Amino acid sequence: MRLFTRLSALLFTLSLLLPGFSGLARADIWECIDSSGNKRFTNLKAESAGCKPMNLPPVSSVPSPKPGAKGDAKPQAAAGNFPKVDAPTQQQRDGERRKILEQELAGEQKLLDQAKKDLAEQEATRLGSERNFQRVLERLEPFKKKVSLHENNVTNLRKELSSLR
Repeated sequence: MRLFTRLSALLFTLSLLLPGFSGLARADIWECIDSSGNKRFTNLKAESAGCKPMNLPPVSSVPSPKPGAKGDAKPQAAAGNFPKVDAPTQQQRDGERRKILEQELAGEQKLLDQAKKDLAEQEATRLGSERNFQRVLERLEPFKKKVSLHENNVTNLRKELSSLR
């Protein structure tokens, strides 16, 4: 089956590269079925004893369109008529974006403060009552991950705010 797939891909590629010679690149392919019922495909005449030839349709190809041909769609940005936003509208959008980011930052800062408080409470509680230090670390891990997550969010939001105009 691999041979048939590879051969088909090769024929297709050749027919694209050499449209006038695609008929010359065509090879005979035989389907062989062994006593166990397994199928095998070959294009070698020496291995085709007892196999039946496959009648495959000719490989068809479509030439690529010429540059600037009718129906050739150019990207709008390259065409020069890409829609622009006037300065006041863009300033309004930038202001709204800044406001949203500042709200997100304030919310993340509150979540970070709460996560740090929860972690501190857990550290104080667990260290006093637990004798196995590994268990203490395992129990504190989710609280530390939560603090780390919110710290990363705060850092990224600050970075995003600093990049605004």
